[in-house]
Amino acid sequence: MKIRLISIILLSSLFAFQSLAKETESIQVRLVTNQGDIELTLDPSKAPVTVDNFLNYVDEGFYDGLIFHRVIRDFMIQGGGFDTQLQRRETREPIINESTNGLSNVRGTIAMARTNDPDSATSQFFINVSNNANLDGHPLRPGYTVFGEVSAGHEVVFAISRMQTRPRGGHQNVPSTPVIIERAERVEKVIE
Repeated sequence: MKIRLISIILLSSLFAFQSLAKETESIQVRLVTNQGDIELTLDPSKAPVTVDNFLNYVDEGFYDGLIFHRVIRDFMIQGGGFDTQLQRRETREPIINESTNGLSNVRGTIAMARTNDPDSATSQFFINVSNNANLDGHPLRPGYTVFGEVSAGHEVVFAISRMQTRPRGGHQNVPSTPVIIERAERVEKVIE
């Protein structure tokens, strides 16, 4: 009886530890662009559906060859939907909005782009280059779901945000020099 009780306690502790480790674990993704690398740390504990969606696109190579097609100085840089010819890439179904997760659209965070329908985010994302708390969700008003932050390459994001833009192909604020996501990939953690 004692051995069985000890085994149950040990197993419970192990499961609790594994669960805690998964909850606090963050995931890194690197966007290799023709302007430099941007590394992101994603927060699956606060935005599980959004992180899972983004990682599915990363893992299938969806973002490779797409551009940052919307750049607004002192606001944000947006990508993940169009190729260099501004042709829209076919996406999966939209996901639910998780904008009331406690994460704010502050400088250096990554969030999902969407239409006026709160639950319309698919593949497009943006990186805030200013504090944009007006984009945060509230119980009475959905916002734009933050699901991580830039952990390296802030200077690349800033440089992209300062690029000259022009209207092109029915889009406003397209960088005159294309900013191409050459590759999006997970970054494996090195455990020491």
